[in-house]
Amino acid sequence: MRPLPPEEWDDFTKANPYNVFATLARHPGLYRAWLRFGGALLDGTLPARDRELAILRTAYHAGSAYEWAHHARLGREAGLTDVEIESVRQLDALWPVEDRLVLQVADDLHYAGDLTDATWAALCDRYDEVGRIELVMLVAHYGMLALVLRTLRVEIEE
Repeated sequence: MRPLPPEEWDDFTKANPYNVFATLARHPGLYRAWLRFGGALLDGTLPARDRELAILRTAYHAGSAYEWAHHARLGREAGLTDVEIESVRQLDALWPVEDRLVLQVADDLHYAGDLTDATWAALCDRYDEVGRIELVMLVAHYGMLALVLRTLRVEIEE
């Protein structure tokens, strides 16, 4: 699906000229609601490093080159190194326990659509109730978005 032409962009899309926004803007009502929801996840309570690790692992599992390209950049801005970003693609890579938990949440949700009891217990030890809800919704949202991007054939910007 082709993005809206620039002359039809709203102010947000003009300020953020990415194909994901210009394409989803073809459904204005859903687009505005999605921007609010996605924005709430990006500006949520999770540390930026945790958020970007979860999104990158989800993008990897979903095979979403679009999400990967954008969130590799955001991951760097959140303090992830290039080596760490590439290591997200290695399921057997060694990680500090805090990072490993975030990656395990994305893995569990990808492979089983649920968290194991051990992952849930570790999540409860690390995050408050709000953080637990947010991390699970973040992974679920980016899995859904990867499917939408792939199905609508949204291309990475040049």
